[in-house]
Amino acid sequence: MGAGRFAPSPSGDLHLGNLRTAILAWLFARSTERKFLMRVEDLDRARAGAEARQLSDLAAMGLSWDGEVVRQSERSDLYAAALDGLRDRGLLYECFCTRRDIADAPSAPHAAPGTYPGTCRDLTEAERAAKRELRPAALRLRTEVDSFTVTDELHGAYTGVVDDFVVLRNDGVPAYNLAVVVDDGIQGIDQVVRGDDLLSSAPRQAYLAKLLGYGIPAYAHVPLALNSEGKRLAKRDGAVTLAQLAAEGIDADAARAVILASLGLPTSSIYAALAAFRPASLPTDPWVFTRSPDARGTGKPIGWPS
Repeated sequence: MGAGRFAPSPSGDLHLGNLRTAILAWLFARSTERKFLMRVEDLDRARAGAEARQLSDLAAMGLSWDGEVVRQSERSDLYAAALDGLRDRGLLYECFCTRRDIADAPSAPHAAPGTYPGTCRDLTEAERAAKRELRPAALRLRTEVDSFTVTDELHGAYTGVVDDFVVLRNDGVPAYNLAVVVDDGIQGIDQVVRGDDLLSSAPRQAYLAKLLGYGIPAYAHVPLALNSEGKRLAKRDGAVTLAQLAAEGIDADAARAVILASLGLPTSSIYAALAAFRPASLPTDPWVFTRSPDARGTGKPIGWPS
C-alpha cells in the first residue's frame, strides 16, 4: 500500500487555501486506498504553538491521518546519510555564491531566470580554500542533465529545468529539495498532492529521488486559492483562518463546506465528498476567494469561487 501526505510548515495558522490543499491531498490518498501521512516541515520558520494549531484545524476539517506525525527536525541523521552517499559518489560541490552573485552572473542562452550558472562547479582546491575564508559554503548537487520530465495527473507531462541546486544551505540546514525527497522516499510516499506553485520544483526532486534510488511519486499539483486581486491568499486578506472565522461566528463545518463547494463536491461531510471525488472533474482554475457582505456573525459560508 502506498501513501500520500500533507506536509505543512509550522510558520503560522493555516488559511483556507492551505486547508483546501490538505483536503485535496486527503481525498486523493483515500480515494486510491493509500495511507495518508502527516509530516511537519519544521527545519525552518517554526513558530511556537503553530504545529498544534495546524493539526487541530486539520482535524476540525474532518481529516484523519495514519500513524504518528513526523517532524523534519527529528530526522537530521537521515539527511546526513543521504548527503554522505551523494558526496561519496562525487555528486556534491561547495558553492560560495550569494543570491546577488547568481542574479548578476551571465547565464547560458535560453536558461530560465534564477538557474544556477555553475560558477563554483569547477573551482580548484586553492580557490575553494580562499573562498572559505570569506563565507561558509553551501553544497550543490552536480547534476548530469539539464531538464527532467515528470507526469502530473492534472498537468500531464511536465518538463522542467534541473540545474545544480542546493542540497545543504550554508548555515548547515538541509535544503527543502533534499529533505522532502528523503522524507518521501523513506516514508514510502508514492503520491504527492500540493499547490501548483510547486510544479516547477518537481523535476529537480524527481531527478534527485532517482539518484537516491527512490521511486518517483505520482504528482497532482492543484490550483491555488487567490484573493480578489488575483494574488495568493494570505492571512492579510482578512478572516481566512479557522480562528479568525470563529471570531466572526463561522464554524469549521461552514468553512469546510465553502472549500468543498469550491471543488464541486458535496458539502455535507468530508466522507460524502470522498464518495463523489473524481480527479478528472476538479476545477482547473484557481479558487478566487471573496467575502459575503452579510457573512459577519451569521455562521453562513463566507466565500465561493468568483
